[in-house]
Amino acid sequence: MRNLVKHTTSSGNVFSDVGLANADEMLAKAEMAAKIARLLESRKLTQKALAALLDASQSDVSLLANHKFGRFSTERLMQFLVRLGQDVEITIRPGAKAKGTRAKGMGRITVKAAE
Repeated sequence: MRNLVKHTTSSGNVFSDVGLANADEMLAKAEMAAKIARLLESRKLTQKALAALLDASQSDVSLLANHKFGRFSTERLMQFLVRLGQDVEITIRPGAKAKGTRAKGMGRITVKAAE
């Protein structure tokens, strides 16, 4: 007899899939933090040098390198990206029709980091 595993297809946002408030913002911050962590790793600098580059503390660099982004605002993450030589673009447009668990009439926040 075959064991079938039930699964649910993801919406593309794990935070939304588990029902967390502010899921779009959380995903946007996660995408930015992941990009920052990749950029920090590619620099092969000490945490002290990275902290100077980011105008941040060494403990902030450690948090970013370990994808612990919860204490950083979206604005601060964008500032880090700019200091790491990245262009950050914000586009505002009319929202698509509500999908999934989004409240009707609500827009969304998305971040896509180019490789």
